Amino acid sequence: MALSRRTFSALAGSAALGFALGGSGGPGAPAAYAARTVPTGPAPAPPRADGRRHAIGHDQYSLVVDGRRLVVWSGELHPFRLPSPSLWRDVLEKMRAHGYNTVSVYVAWNYHSPAPGKYDFTGVRDLDLFLRTAAETGLYVILRPGPYINAEVDAGGFPGWLTATEGSARTTDPTYLGHVDAWLTAVNRIVRRHQHTDGGGTVLLYQIENEYDGHVADPSGPAYMSHLYKKVRADGIDVPLFHNDKGRNGYWIPGSFDTGGETGKWLYGFDGYPAPTQTPPDWGDFGIGGLKGGATASPRTPGFVPEFGGGWFDPWGGVEFGGKGYAESRRTRDAAYERRFYLTNLANGITLHNVYMTYGGTNWGWLPAPVVYTSYDYGAAIDEARNVTPKITPMHQLGHLLQRVPDFAKLERAADVHADGLKTYHLTNPDTQAHVYVLRNDGASEVTSTLKTHKRDGGDEIEVTVPAKDARLITTGLSLGKRKLRYATAQPMAVFTAGRQDIALFTGRYGEMAHLVLECPSEPFVQRLDAEAAWVYDQGVLHVTAPLGQGGLTRVLVQRGESDTPLLLLFADEATSLRLFPYDTPSGTLLVYGPALLRHAKLSGGTVQLTGDTVGPSGVEVWGPRGITSVTWNGRPVQTRVGLSESLVATSDLAGAPKPALPVLSGWRRKAENPESAMAFDDSSWVVADKKTSFSTTPVPDGQPVLFADDYGFHYGDVWYRGWVDGDLADLESLSLAYSTGTQGMLMAWLDGEPLGSHRMPVPDTKTVRQGSWAATAEFSVAGLRKKWKKESEEASQNASQKERREQRRHVLSVLVRRMQHDMDGRSLDTHKVARGLTAVTFKGAAPKVSWRIQGETAPDPVRGPLNNGGLYGERQGWHLPGFADGGWEPAELPRADKGMGVTWYRTGFKLAVPAGVDASVGLVLEDDPARAYRVQIFLNGWNLGQYINDVGPQHTFVLPNGILRTRGANTLALAVLSDGTSEFGPGVVRLELLGSAAGGVPVTSVDSPGR
Repeated sequence: MALSRRTFSALAGSAALGFALGGSGGPGAPAAYAARTVPTGPAPAPPRADGRRHAIGHDQYSLVVDGRRLVVWSGELHPFRLPSPSLWRDVLEKMRAHGYNTVSVYVAWNYHSPAPGKYDFTGVRDLDLFLRTAAETGLYVILRPGPYINAEVDAGGFPGWLTATEGSARTTDPTYLGHVDAWLTAVNRIVRRHQHTDGGGTVLLYQIENEYDGHVADPSGPAYMSHLYKKVRADGIDVPLFHNDKGRNGYWIPGSFDTGGETGKWLYGFDGYPAPTQTPPDWGDFGIGGLKGGATASPRTPGFVPEFGGGWFDPWGGVEFGGKGYAESRRTRDAAYERRFYLTNLANGITLHNVYMTYGGTNWGWLPAPVVYTSYDYGAAIDEARNVTPKITPMHQLGHLLQRVPDFAKLERAADVHADGLKTYHLTNPDTQAHVYVLRNDGASEVTSTLKTHKRDGGDEIEVTVPAKDARLITTGLSLGKRKLRYATAQPMAVFTAGRQDIALFTGRYGEMAHLVLECPSEPFVQRLDAEAAWVYDQGVLHVTAPLGQGGLTRVLVQRGESDTPLLLLFADEATSLRLFPYDTPSGTLLVYGPALLRHAKLSGGTVQLTGDTVGPSGVEVWGPRGITSVTWNGRPVQTRVGLSESLVATSDLAGAPKPALPVLSGWRRKAENPESAMAFDDSSWVVADKKTSFSTTPVPDGQPVLFADDYGFHYGDVWYRGWVDGDLADLESLSLAYSTGTQGMLMAWLDGEPLGSHRMPVPDTKTVRQGSWAATAEFSVAGLRKKWKKESEEASQNASQKERREQRRHVLSVLVRRMQHDMDGRSLDTHKVARGLTAVTFKGAAPKVSWRIQGETAPDPVRGPLNNGGLYGERQGWHLPGFADGGWEPAELPRADKGMGVTWYRTGFKLAVPAGVDASVGLVLEDDPARAYRVQIFLNGWNLGQYINDVGPQHTFVLPNGILRTRGANTLALAVLSDGTSEFGPGVVRLELLGSAAGGVPVTSVDSPGR
């Protein structure tokens, strides 16, 4: 019986859908890997919250969504590192436009939980809003809510209060699990409304733990994983679950722990961060195989890398990148690096790929872990200021390729082939017989070689050139709509139908001569729509050549011959490819060429309504469904003509973006603080520090009270101590203050209001760059004070009563500790519980009694959250807030050259008038002589946007996110300057700098506005 195309497609889709449902079932359901009949075909439509049921299954090749194969091309973005919800949409739209179909997000427990049992998902912490925005953007979501995330955040994402609780983290300890269950209940209450399975949203996958390798060999590990699995399922999460293995260990593969009888809904994933100097590894089909082989550890689930290096993080002092910061990370892990490593992954059967990071963002406030400073730019493809960098190129090209060329969702290793001087991979699609070749040059020089393709008649010999430390993708046998590609030296980026013609887009390096060979049994009618192209037809084959980039986009139209459907061939160099945006609409696929960014496209009658960004003046050209007659750009009509390839071409350029002028920062006011150092300061409201025991992993010194800040509820930022000392100190020789901090912690001490001095932890070097906790003892001589005390004691004994003499013998030891952050506990050893703050105080030459009081941050800011504020006097008094009355402060001008030890505040205001419709990204730059030792906490409109350490670096520019920054209004800038007294201190030069400007953008709402 003959079947129509529609009938066959319906039957094939139903069979695959049945498999996907079976593979996702409960006990007794067939395993998902068993269905090898899922056909190669179009990917699922872009996801949205459509209210319909969707099936998510898998086999060994890929995920299968509603019977269609899905290659996951994902980028990591952390909403907590971009505390302006309006800008979430901006970055998500940039990701979608540049080829990503998925966004991966951590949910940080510490960001949402200021105290046990309290969870805040409002304002900048609105997870529901983020998931809605992702669905509206058309992106799947990989959700990673911990409980442990690492992520280079304080305590690996554990809330500060957890450091002072009983029980071992990341085990089956009942106290810990009680807190975990409460956290997951709060998170999952939101997540289950956004699952793709029931059409509520686009959550596709859910991670239950991260890089968990501390208890694999003992029973507590599997039991812990089982508890998390069952808890998440009990909360109504029914999408597939996974864990991210810390390297290629084969930990937590399917069957390694109890899932309550459920099968087919657990994926094995692993991460990898190879250095640019390393040879790209084979972590899959071409590798060593077995449990240590990456994707081969779980051969019945698709290859999954939940984290693959899209950059790397930098520590205080910048030793990772030679003091050059993230610019050097981006330079060394550039587009060629990405192409070489990611194509190797593709060759190794990895079809779920997440780039960590795609947008890094900012470690604002006290968010960063000890191993990083404020910026988390990461050298990512989208920089901290939200600018798309040239590094996005391979992500853009591969992302669109994997979405629009279905052959790549089902590849198998094929017969080995060779090309001299190159590492060569050969794969084929068993359904379509298309062949894929990855040619990798691991050498320091460009290589030109010959690839002999696999074909029954002996194959073609293709001359290919691969630059040093780069890779190239060659394909043969691909369907270009109704026609067949024999081979192309340029890489395919997209194949689709728009209107009455098929469109195939190919890309490569600028200046290369692309050579495309098309099988044409009948001679076609060929038109060069751009003069750069050339073609020749010979013996059933059409040869087309085009020099890439020399004329921008090169167009060649192939008509008639064996097909009535025209084929439009487009050739683009890398820069041009970034201005080509395929976009699916309910009426069909559009292709837009020209602007810097396409955000949305909508068809309304015959009008194509486009929204997006321009940076410089640019043209615009649109291919789309039949019947389109006009174009609008950001709501304004665009005059067009009809092109030779049935496109609409703008007759004049779209306007570029102006560069808004920024004001000079002036009108500063100044006020010194640290009244806590004075004897007369009233500390009666402070917490008495008299505990005898602690749950910290740091031992409590014999005979001394617990002085650890976390034990008294102070988890973030600076902490003050005041010790009332009873006893005669006339013979005191020195004081020893033992303390423990994160990286770059420091301490300052005063006795009876007199400065004793300061101590700071060393700058990390190559050996200590990963060290999360630092302990030291600062010893201060009091020789200069002994004579004063002796004289005062003699006078008191002659002129005062016994009671007065006793009161005059009282002394006050004041200590300020910049505690920095908690360790991340990456090895599951409770290292997040290592003490922060003072740990012990000893007196040499005297044995006085000391009673301690402690003060840190006040109650969490209801808008900015618990990670915003520390315990400085000015923070406790609201000196950082916009509404604070600083009229009584003394006027000041910068730069400054002050002397002394302690904290001084500076405040000023400034106004911006960025034109409407312009997205301007602004940074604050601090510069000074690196010999001057001081630190600055930066507060913009009350938001703690980071810490600058003048003599350590490497960061000098701090991004001011729009929404916190009012680009059309008044702003308040406050700087809390901490000097250790060892040198003159500033601030030096403090100025605003324009980091990027685009015409377009997204509407931005102030994060402090009601209804945010």
